[in-house]
Amino acid sequence: MSVPVNGSAGAPRPPRLLVLRALGLGDLLAGVPALRALRREFPRYEIVLAAPPELAVPAESSGAVDTLLPAAAPGRAVPEITNWQGPPPQVAVDLHGKGPESMRALRAPAPDRLLAFAAPDGPEWYAEEHERDRWCRFLEWYGIPADPSDLRLPPPAAPSPAPGAVVLHPGAGSPARCWPVERYAEVAVELRRAGRHVVATGGPREYELLARLAKLARLPDSDVYGAPPMERLAALVAGASAVVSGDTGPAHLAVAYGSPSVTLFGPVSPELWGPPPSERHQVLWHPGPPGDPHGRRPDPRLMRVRPEEVLAALSRLPEVPAV
Repeated sequence: MSVPVNGSAGAPRPPRLLVLRALGLGDLLAGVPALRALRREFPRYEIVLAAPPELAVPAESSGAVDTLLPAAAPGRAVPEITNWQGPPPQVAVDLHGKGPESMRALRAPAPDRLLAFAAPDGPEWYAEEHERDRWCRFLEWYGIPADPSDLRLPPPAAPSPAPGAVVLHPGAGSPARCWPVERYAEVAVELRRAGRHVVATGGPREYELLARLAKLARLPDSDVYGAPPMERLAALVAGASAVVSGDTGPAHLAVAYGSPSVTLFGPVSPELWGPPPSERHQVLWHPGPPGDPHGRRPDPRLMRVRPEEVLAALSRLPEVPAV
């Protein structure tokens, strides 16, 4: 069942545009500039985003999506689109990947027109290209103007439960992008010694990780947010004095809300997934051969990042007291 996110329920049905980007939070936020470009190009269309249902909140905040069509698959696999209802979409856009699998998924509801890297008329895929730039260039190929810098979200309606806190998010989608929790604890201890309020967040499968961080850093239970609802996570990040994490969803959320951040990169270069240049967003990265972002061990480049580097990066952020 599709879920209206921007008031499309009950209105006469306009022409529809189906977009596939059934990936994680960071992927969705990196795709916001492309989604907004589609919104401008097709102002009278109902834009339906096929994505995991837990992303309804940021999809709505983007102002570019009318309806979320639940779609998800294990890992980064391509989900089937079997729940489309009504007439075929007039346009389908593959913002999911470069291969024939995602293009085939979008062909299932029989759109009149399909835009995809894998389509015969699609542009060339460049491996060494920033994610935001890639999808904007993709749309430009089809004559749709897009601005990679159009990525900010409006502030969440709910206030932060920990305004001004430093938010630590030790987890990530794979072990390759997880900085050791012991090092996060070192950072937390130094921040708390300097009088800073520190809170920790995690995903549904990261309770043990958060429990270890809380124990090592002596964080009270009230400062540990295990698998917070998206609304609460958004409020925490938007109201933070700084966000420290690996290359994962909360880092992209900090960029979307303009919250100061320190992001630790390992297997993938920040040139491909990092924030736009800004003193508000510090990037820690030790260059080297690219690694496997889905590997089962922390990437060697990530392991070269030391707690003192993180503390120094925090001290360079605007409006953040030095530690």
